[in-house]
Amino acid sequence: MDVLQSIWNVVIALGQLVVDLVQFVSPWVPLLAWIAFWLCAVNWRQLYPILEKGGIIGVILTALMAVLIWSVISVPEGGYHYLYGLKVSNAPGKAIYVTSLVVIAFLCGTVQLSGACDRFCCFKDPEPQEDSH
Repeated sequence: MDVLQSIWNVVIALGQLVVDLVQFVSPWVPLLAWIAFWLCAVNWRQLYPILEKGGIIGVILTALMAVLIWSVISVPEGGYHYLYGLKVSNAPGKAIYVTSLVVIAFLCGTVQLSGACDRFCCFKDPEPQEDSH
């Protein structure tokens, strides 16, 4: 009977470990999904030339609109964000968050272009189609 009780205690402990791990990881899931998307789902070899030709303006304007809309929709409790020990008002706090997300996206592009994740994200170049006129 002691063996069964010990096995049951191990099962309970493993279950509690899984619950604790899920509670620890769950707040980070959106950021991990953001990183996974920009690292593995975007072909940065095709995106960077578009950004160099002026597409960066669209990224900047989209980020600016996200800051403006987010700062109006979601005001923090007390009206201030506490970031890195600083008391920051609503709009600059949202600007810091959005800028951080944009920087993370561009860092993912840099990592992908460096070849560090070639075995995880392999993009095939589209084959040119022949026009038969």
